[in-house]
Amino acid sequence: MAMHGSSLGLLALVLLAFPPVAARAADCGSLASPKLDWQECTKKNLMLQGSDLEGANLIGTDFSLTDLAGANFKSANLEKATLVRASLEGAHAEGANFAKIEAYRASFANIIGEGAIFAGAELQRANFAGARLAGASFEKAELGRADFDKAVLTGTKFSFANLSRADLSGAAFEGAAMFDRAFMFLTRIEGLDLSAATGLEQAQIELACGDASTKLPAGLSAPTSWPCPAEHE
Repeated sequence: MAMHGSSLGLLALVLLAFPPVAARAADCGSLASPKLDWQECTKKNLMLQGSDLEGANLIGTDFSLTDLAGANFKSANLEKATLVRASLEGAHAEGANFAKIEAYRASFANIIGEGAIFAGAELQRANFAGARLAGASFEKAELGRADFDKAVLTGTKFSFANLSRADLSGAAFEGAAMFDRAFMFLTRIEGLDLSAATGLEQAQIELACGDASTKLPAGLSAPTSWPCPAEHE
């Protein structure tokens, strides 16, 4: 049925007043607040310590070199965000989505990230010292030379992750963690109790670096190449 000119004019006014949600641009100029929309915004080299970004839309946001220490990222979506050399030290990130982020040399030290998702993330040389990551997922993540000293990794998923030269030796595994097909070239596992770990195979252990105190799952044995020599940066 054809619409009269007056009806078309009224419809245009309604669309202007209430644009479709998908067409609304991110509010890059807004102050940090829960559930805000900073998608694809540039927030580089800023001081945003302690910001409350719970539930925020941070997809593709550029946080390079930004200080986000102590911030609240609970349930926030940071998929494909850039966090190169950013600091999230001591942040709350329970249930946050960090999938496919770029975070070379970023600091996640002491982050509280139970259930967080880091699947497919670029995390080379990232610092996770003291992080609480029970139930977190690092599936298919790039974790070359990442540091997990004193991190809690109970139930953490490293399936298909690249753990080349990552340091897990000071981490706490208070139960099973998953290593299905993880690449563990020179991964430091000295002193770890991996007896409850799942997915580990002898070929991975042959590549990794353990010592006499490393506990392995039943059926796996320490290779004659252990312990590995100390590595120099």
